[in-house]
Formats: sequence, C-alpha cells, structure tokens
Amino acid sequence: MTGADGTGEWARHWQYAALPDLDLLRARYVRHTFPRHSHEGYVFGAVTGGVEDVGLPGGTVHAVPGTVVMINPEVPHTARSGAPEGWAYATLYPSAQVVNDIAAEVTSLRGTVGFAETRVTDPHASRLITEVHRAAEEGNALAADSLLRVLVTRLLSRHGSPLPGLAAHAGGARNAVRARAALEERMAAPPTLETLAAELGTGPFALLRAFKKEYGMPPHTWLTDARVRRVRRMLDAGVAPAEAATAVGFTDQPHLNRHFTRIVGVPPGAYQRERGVPRSDR
Repeated sequence: MTGADGTGEWARHWQYAALPDLDLLRARYVRHTFPRHSHEGYVFGAVTGGVEDVGLPGGTVHAVPGTVVMINPEVPHTARSGAPEGWAYATLYPSAQVVNDIAAEVTSLRGTVGFAETRVTDPHASRLITEVHRAAEEGNALAADSLLRVLVTRLLSRHGSPLPGLAAHAGGARNAVRARAALEERMAAPPTLETLAAELGTGPFALLRAFKKEYGMPPHTWLTDARVRRVRRMLDAGVAPAEAATAVGFTDQPHLNRHFTRIVGVPPGAYQRERGVPRSDR
C-alpha cells in the first residue's frame, strides 16, 4: 500500500492470486485526478467516504456512499474528488470473461453484457464490493469468489443488458480503426498526426475528429493509456519498470511513473510489489 502523504492520500492496487482475473483497488484520494482512460474489463466501484466525480461520455456522475459505479469495458472516463475532503473507495476490476461467464450461467442475458446505468443507489451491492476486498485481504478465497459472484449476479439481474453489436465501420471510422492499429504496432516510436493521416489517405483534422468520435479521446491520449496498459502486462510478467518504460516509448522511468500513477492510481513499483511478481532483473 502506498503511504499517506501530507494530503492523507493512500492506495493499494493489487491482485489476489486465488482470483487471477480480478484486480482490486482500495484508496483515498484528495488531490489525485485520473485523466481520461478506459479499461479492458469492467469497473465496479463503491465510495466509502466523501464524493467521487466520474466524468463519462454522457456527463459527470457524483458517487457517494451507498452508490455503485459501473463502467463497461473500453468506455473512456475520468475521476476526481467531488468534495474538499476527497473520496475513499473500494473498486473491483473483473475481466470481461468473468462477468460474461457469470451472465451465461445465472441470467438469460446472452452475448456481451453491459450496464446502461453508470451509477445506481444500492447500499447492499456497495457493501458486497467492500466485503470482496475484506475477504481477499484475509486470504479467504472461498468467500471472495462467492461474494464476487453474488455481487455480479445482483448487478446483472437488476441493471444488466446485452451490449449492442459492433456496427460496420464506414468512412472516417475505418481510418480511426486503422490509426489505432498503427499506433499499437508502432507504440515505441509513433508517427506524427500529419504523417499518420497521410499514410491513411486523409487529413490530420479529419483523422483527429474521427478518432475522438470512435474512441472517446484523441490519438495522443489514447496512446498514453495504451502504453500504460502494455506496461501493466509487462510488470505482471516481471519486467522492471525502467525497462518497460523505454520499451513502450516513455522517455524514462519518471515519465512512466507520472502517467502510470495518474491512470492506475499507484506508482508502477508499488503496483508490481503488491502483485508479488518476481522481477526478471533480480
């Protein structure tokens, strides 16, 4: 757990070995703000004190104790304090596979499932989120797994629905998809917007507009988020933060530390230590 500083902020972002497809974050933030980013899996958050403001494509929601925030995979969002005292919360990040497997087993929902509402008032579900954390921290695998399934079933049965299928890409959207693929492939040394647009046979501003419409953020913001995601996978594999930083295109480890901490909520070294990953440089 990262230590409290003068603001009283602290955070623990970790993974319980018995539940490898679930990440957990428990934290208190005052000045920290999460820039626009997205997750490959789902987000279920329960504020336990203060107010969290979550910025989403449809506007900002205010999360308070007794509410649950549910964010679908790949939905861009921000987060910051909604009150002077900041906010404390417990968050679960189950993989898409976990949630969809539970949906297939216990609900009539088929396909890829999601949540139409982002914030719901549900004190019981909020308590379940904190109880999953408590069980994991106590090393009680049976309880953690059971409580997670009860929580996901409750949220799906009350608020779940199939996500719409992906529409065929046309025009500028196709260029956005191609641009994303190019940035993923050339992450360590990405082209300029002008160069990328020329390669795709379009103009820089047209590509910028299309990319933001398709992914909810401009290419440079998306690239930073994608770099941090790749670094997380490298850290999980035991790669040292400094090596991971340069491999994805950050100038050095301080550059990685700044962006990683803003997006994940803890520094990369703390993230790796909490997951108990042996470093490959040792």
